[in-house]
Amino acid sequence: MFKKIIILISSLIIFVYFIFFGNYFNLNFTEDQLQTFTLLFKVYLASSFISFIISEIFNNYSQVDKLWSTIPIFYVWYFTAESGYEPRMVLMSIVASIWGLRLSYNFGRKGGYSIYLWLGEEDYRWKELKRITPFLRPRFNWAVFNLFFICLYQMGLIFLMTLPILAAWQGTNDINNYDYVIALLMLFFIIIETVADQQQYNFQSKKYRKIQSGVKLSGDYKRGFVSNGLWSISRHPNFTSEQLIWIIFYLFSISATGNVFNWSIIGCILLVILFYNSAKFSEQISSAKYPNYKIYQKNVPMFLGFWNSNWKK
Repeated sequence: MFKKIIILISSLIIFVYFIFFGNYFNLNFTEDQLQTFTLLFKVYLASSFISFIISEIFNNYSQVDKLWSTIPIFYVWYFTAESGYEPRMVLMSIVASIWGLRLSYNFGRKGGYSIYLWLGEEDYRWKELKRITPFLRPRFNWAVFNLFFICLYQMGLIFLMTLPILAAWQGTNDINNYDYVIALLMLFFIIIETVADQQQYNFQSKKYRKIQSGVKLSGDYKRGFVSNGLWSISRHPNFTSEQLIWIIFYLFSISATGNVFNWSIIGCILLVILFYNSAKFSEQISSAKYPNYKIYQKNVPMFLGFWNSNWKK
């Protein structure tokens, strides 16, 4: 996993260099656009370092998780305000806000937020990563990892995900029916992600109630993981939707500029790479914990693909 993280960080550096310094794209920012981008880039750096400091002081390394669904709302609306509330950008900001508020609710009900902002439930994968990676156990090594991957890398990815709205600001095409279709597609996958998260939440809540009450477990509860509903056709329907939401968000920039391949694609590409590796790591943990998970992996695709509906029979 540590090697994968090095690859992730390296891919971010390479893609950023390729996009912004490789002279492959004509960025053509106006003075207002460049000033807004520069200011929000400083916000990204500041939020990354604040997250780092708080996480190191309080030993809770999920500070970035608190910002994952909230700071994009600030980014998109700030771009929109600086554009003079250009109609397409308003539409983009509305659907991005719906995504962010929905995801924040889901994160909050699982204990992610606390009245004390530095507290809240920590992602279980950080402790597991320390356990299986001796190199990261020393405090200094972990602090370096925390700074460059957990904070700077992930916060950078969040910033890059929102940049199609800046590309849309650059565009000369007026808002049109394609934009409304794109918005509806985003809303569709936000709904799919909501359903997937609710199914997972219902399952986990009921599973732990059964365990605490001493009820004999059967079916998915005995297997330990949910494999019904959307989880019967994808092992990560919520992750799948999350990726598709931001790929679709990129389509707004195509509608605005007329360029199918423009510089703002960097965010959704890096998001797909991150989610693939994150899902692989999560499944490594699940396979070790649940004996039947490997059977599930053989019959149900990680994200999209063909599935075997009869695998449990």
